[in-house]
Amino acid sequence: MAARRTTPAAPTAHTTTTAPRAPLTPTAPDPSTAPTAPTASTASTASTALKDATAIVGIGQTPFARRLDASEKTLACRAILAALDDAGIPPSQVDAFASYTMEETDEVEIAKAVGAGDVTFFARTGFGGGASCATVAHLATAIATGQASVGVAWRSRKRGSGPRPWTDTRRQLPTPAQWTRPYGLLRPVDEIAMLARRYMHEYGATRDHFFNVALACRNHAGRNPAAIMHGRPLTRETYMTSRWISEPLCLFDNCLETDGALACVVVSADRARDCRCSPVYVHAAAQGLPAQHHGMVNYWNDDPLTGPSWTAARQLWKTADFGPDDVDVAQIYDAFTPLIPLSLEGYGFCGRGEGAAFTEDGALELGGRLPVNTGGGGLSEAYVHGFNLITEGVRQLRGTSTAQVPGAATCLVTAGEGVPTSALLLRS
Repeated sequence: MAARRTTPAAPTAHTTTTAPRAPLTPTAPDPSTAPTAPTASTASTASTALKDATAIVGIGQTPFARRLDASEKTLACRAILAALDDAGIPPSQVDAFASYTMEETDEVEIAKAVGAGDVTFFARTGFGGGASCATVAHLATAIATGQASVGVAWRSRKRGSGPRPWTDTRRQLPTPAQWTRPYGLLRPVDEIAMLARRYMHEYGATRDHFFNVALACRNHAGRNPAAIMHGRPLTRETYMTSRWISEPLCLFDNCLETDGALACVVVSADRARDCRCSPVYVHAAAQGLPAQHHGMVNYWNDDPLTGPSWTAARQLWKTADFGPDDVDVAQIYDAFTPLIPLSLEGYGFCGRGEGAAFTEDGALELGGRLPVNTGGGGLSEAYVHGFNLITEGVRQLRGTSTAQVPGAATCLVTAGEGVPTSALLLRS
């Protein structure tokens, strides 16, 4: 493991696919439209207020399966109670909740069911998988600013046995979808397939590169007994001969359909020292919504392949004490395999157009340049809108992962690329 830096990494030249990329530099705003800049002291305070001020001290999850009989509310409560038990904190001390707008359970019912006390903060974030890391970021903000003391974030989902969101024909299409679904882009995979084809055309990515992603996640799942794909190895032949879902994306380029729930507990750094498990500190957090963004297909951007990860990354690295070359392990949102190389570029691990080549030579495996999705991710562990990437990041920094990166002390966790997104930098 590389020596930790105590100051932000300085930008370095990047000309090959083997050299790590330096942190991204924020793009300067147009002086004619930019708001008045804060003073140096104000900017410094704002950028460091959340740094290591809070920690994740408990994680919990239910089993994952294609079908579970319990309701989403029951699954949520089980995951939350498991996370609180992991932290050694009674439910009566919980005073903050954060989840997704797409979550079918709500904080009112969950608070009653688990036995929470008075709740002084609650929040939800939209855009599906883009919300995962934001739930933790919102709790960290609330706790660091004194609005709450014990926060719980959760996601409960019955995607394996439940309906698909795009099959509901009773609702009027949102405005962006009116420009895509009538013309055949019915599902998220259809939209990402367009971006994947453009990426292949412009930068020479191939299906072998997408296979590298799928294989790494499957190999990691092979070490994780909780993963749906545990004990089900993937070969290149199986991948290449599988059925198309939306060309050029085949069956194994797509995430799983999963029932299950996960949760985590966030407290202040001071309180974290007294909790049952080793704290994992929230070093930095960010959200990203690019100018003129159009969900998934990104039509109105000058470059559709410059997705929300680029916006989130600029903010994330700006407030961090280390850069991409100091990240020991990454949990990168993987609803579809092309999102991994696109995110590798967006978060600065390689140059523009080099994400596909980055996946070569086992780079994403244990012992590779950047082990990714070490629990199996959405492709091979479970698809619960990316929350399992957060819990796996915590396990890595606790040293308890089933695919442990030796000495891991820093972890990047990302939410969905292609939609307004969020990200976390965690450290031990």
